[in-house]
Amino acid sequence: MAESAASLGQFDFAGDDHVVPFQVEGLDVRGRAVQLGPMLDTILARHNYPTPVARLLAEAVVLTVLLGTSLKFEGKFTVQTKGDGPVDLLVADFSTPENVRAYARFDEEALAKAVAAGETAPEQLLGKGILAFTIDQGRFSQPYQGIVALDGTSLEDIAGVYFRQSEQIPTRVRLGAAELFDRDENGKPRHRWRAGGLVAQFLPEAPERMRQPDLHGGDGDVSGRAHAEDDAWAEARTLVETIDADELTDPQVGTERLLFRLFHERGVRVYPPQAVYDRCSCSREKLKGVLQGFSAEELKESEEDGAISVTCEFCSTTYRFEASEVIAA
Repeated sequence: MAESAASLGQFDFAGDDHVVPFQVEGLDVRGRAVQLGPMLDTILARHNYPTPVARLLAEAVVLTVLLGTSLKFEGKFTVQTKGDGPVDLLVADFSTPENVRAYARFDEEALAKAVAAGETAPEQLLGKGILAFTIDQGRFSQPYQGIVALDGTSLEDIAGVYFRQSEQIPTRVRLGAAELFDRDENGKPRHRWRAGGLVAQFLPEAPERMRQPDLHGGDGDVSGRAHAEDDAWAEARTLVETIDADELTDPQVGTERLLFRLFHERGVRVYPPQAVYDRCSCSREKLKGVLQGFSAEELKESEEDGAISVTCEFCSTTYRFEASEVIAA
C-alpha cells in the first residue's frame, strides 16, 4: 500500500481553480477543462446572488476562463450577454495571464415570477438577445468582437454555434454549476458553489477535414453539397456529450480523472495547469479618469457631503473622491 501511495503521489493533480489543457492525438482533438471552487465561491458570495442567477453567472465564468486562458498575448477576453429575460446582463472577463471578475444584473420582480413559474432554465432567464465575445489586446489595436444570438438554447450550445460560425472550428462546450451543502472543520453547516466545464475542438493537420455541413444560407460552398462529419470528430463529440453534469463539478472526480474517463481508450495527454484568480482590474486612478469625463453638473448631482463615492459593480470596492479632485474649478 505504501508503494502504491507513493506512486500515485508522483502525479500532481491540478485541483480547483486551475485550467488543464489537454490533447487527444488519436482524435485530433485539443481542449481545456477546469473545476472552479473557492475562486468562484468568492465571486458569487460577494453579491449574494439568488440561486438561479448565481448558477447562470457561474457557467459564464467557466466559459470565460476556458476561452480566456487560451490567449497567447497580453489582453482581455470578455463574455457578455444582453437579453430581455429576468437576468438581462451577464459580464465575465479574463485579463491575462490569470485574473477573473464577473457581474450579473437582474430584475428582482421578474426573477421572482420566473422562479414561481418554474422557468429557471438558463435560456428562460436570459431570454432573447445577444452573446458577445470580445478580445481586447490593448490601446494599440482594435478590439475584436464576435456576436451570436441568444435564441432560447443554453450557453454551452450558443458557444458552440459561435465557434462554428466565426472560427469555423468544430467545437463542443460543456458547462455545469452546483451548490454544495456540507460542514466545515468545526462542524458548522456550510454552503459553497462549484462549477466546471470542458471545451474540445477538432484541429486536424489537414484543414479540409474540418468541414462541416453548411449552415442555413450556405457558407461558401455554392454546390449545396452536405459534408459528412469526420469520424474522429464524431467520436470525440459523442464522448464529450456523455459527460454528466455532476462529473463537471464533483471534487472527487477532478479534471484529470474526468479526462481519463472520457478519452483513455484513445490516449489523452494533459499539460501543466494554469491557475486563475478572483482579481478585479478596477483602481482609484481608472475610476477617477471615468469621473473626470462627466460634466460638472452631473458630478455635482452625485456629490454628498463634499465627496463623490463610486462602487465597482464587479468587486464591490467603494472609492471616495473629494469633489475638488474630479470637478474642474
